[in-house]
Amino acid sequence: MLSLEAGRAAGEDGELTALRDAMAARGPDGCGLWFGPERKVGLAHRRLAIIDPSSDGAQPMRSAYGALCISFNGEIYNHRALRRELSEHGVVFRTQSDTEVLLHLYRRYGAEMVGRLRGMFAFALWDGERQGVLLARDPFGIKPLYYARAGHRLIFASQARPLAALTTGGVCAAGLVGFLVFGYVPEPHTVHQGVEALPAGTTLWIGPQGVGAPRSYFSIAGVLSAAEGERGPGGSVAALRPALLESLRHHLVSDVPVGLFLSAGVDSGVLLALATEVGGAGMATRTLAFEEFCGTLDDEAPLAERVAAHYGAAHQTHRLTASGFEGEMEPLLAAMDQPSIDGVNTYFVARATARSGLKVALSGVGGDEMFGGYPSFRQIPRLTRLLAPFAPVPGLGRALRRVTAPLLPGRVSPKLAGLLEYGTTVPDAWLLRRALFMPWELPGIIEPALAAAGWEALDARARLAATVADLRHPRLQVMALELGWYMRCQLLRDADWAGMAHGLEIRTPLVCADLFRALAPLLVAASPPGKSALTAIARPPLPDGVTTRPKTGFSTPLAGWLAAQKPGAQRRGLRDWALMLARRRLGPGLITQG
Repeated sequence: MLSLEAGRAAGEDGELTALRDAMAARGPDGCGLWFGPERKVGLAHRRLAIIDPSSDGAQPMRSAYGALCISFNGEIYNHRALRRELSEHGVVFRTQSDTEVLLHLYRRYGAEMVGRLRGMFAFALWDGERQGVLLARDPFGIKPLYYARAGHRLIFASQARPLAALTTGGVCAAGLVGFLVFGYVPEPHTVHQGVEALPAGTTLWIGPQGVGAPRSYFSIAGVLSAAEGERGPGGSVAALRPALLESLRHHLVSDVPVGLFLSAGVDSGVLLALATEVGGAGMATRTLAFEEFCGTLDDEAPLAERVAAHYGAAHQTHRLTASGFEGEMEPLLAAMDQPSIDGVNTYFVARATARSGLKVALSGVGGDEMFGGYPSFRQIPRLTRLLAPFAPVPGLGRALRRVTAPLLPGRVSPKLAGLLEYGTTVPDAWLLRRALFMPWELPGIIEPALAAAGWEALDARARLAATVADLRHPRLQVMALELGWYMRCQLLRDADWAGMAHGLEIRTPLVCADLFRALAPLLVAASPPGKSALTAIARPPLPDGVTTRPKTGFSTPLAGWLAAQKPGAQRRGLRDWALMLARRRLGPGLITQG
């Protein structure tokens, strides 16, 4: 919390403590509270102790000379190298924590320190000499950071919902519409009016002159555009293996054991192979499976168990039943800070992993986005090429959609009506493919006025176009959209809330700014590395079943569970119950149909 008015306190102990403890699951190993002079600023922290788990690493942490104080969420994987560099300049350290490294880096480099960090992070750092707070978030947005005005104060936290409890903003129309269109809430919006996400790869300074604008220090499209502009032969795919090994080594930096989520897919299998190569056999691996899928092609457990045995992992499979899912729905939805249509599988595998005694697990998130594993990489460029001749005719697509949409039978996708309107550019075609509901469907789901206001405020088409404006090649445009929208706002956000609900830190070795920069010359090449190139770096090679298994995504029986009715029982089916919870959470007048 920070006071934005002279002579006013940032808050009281009880209020800041309540905000901190609303996020207790994120840090079960300790907590702290600090107020600055005249209580102008207050910082609180919940600790998950992974690096320097001793009391020396407790937060909020003050600098030795007292002018700086930080509350930090995440891990700095290159903290040892940074410590050595700072020590050579005469810095004396009191702890072995990466948190203290941040304090000394800031003193030496100011806000530019973020460009030297390799890791995932969100932090608030009070500078007593400048009388302000620096907020910062990692390049890909692996760790969340939200902020809001509450009266004379600026408040910030790792979750949006506790901040919303201190404001009176109600539901944000853009956030609600964004969720209905994408299945997640695109940043910087949240579903809470007045609560914003600090965009990934930015810093924000709040000082005596007020709240500044977020300042970008990293851009996915910027990295790709720079590599595209300098494109030569593209480099050798042989560079892929050492770059991934280096990322894996950094992501294994920990003072507690590190495990791995293992599916039957290529991404997690390659990570296990590399982790075994770096650290030896015996890594703890965990797989989530479902009773309903036993004996079917959707059951990933048998192949995951083969992969684990192949690399000598200490493996456990955890099976989930419909009753187990239903019994956990209340705590799952309570943990889901922002609405999401995904994350259920991550929640349950994280729960099993934490209960087995682990505090850190690796995930293969990012492999499909980086190496073109989704059908969108092929389908969207093909669609835009096919429909490009119609692009010069203004208004044709919209007129055709308005005429045909009401005529389409119920068994045909409503998206078919929008093919010409949304199929001639990559960002529009990506929206058409990824959307749950198209904008013209929204008035049938929520209040029409709210739908119109939310779609206008979301400005989705313009923002998607701006994401890829500097990229020439359609494949790179798709990559930037998958990385910067779907992965960032869905997969990474889900990994954070679902893992931290159980006090488990989920690390993503394939989502790393340093790795991305190193691979950019390969990614922009005429023949970029795909999933087959990723598969080829495993030593020894992955079992045949992994490499020949069709790409299916992670299947769950969730749809069947939600639709199921219980004959003879007085209880609602899970579908009706979920709808009731949505109306309770968002307001009875907002959701007009299921």
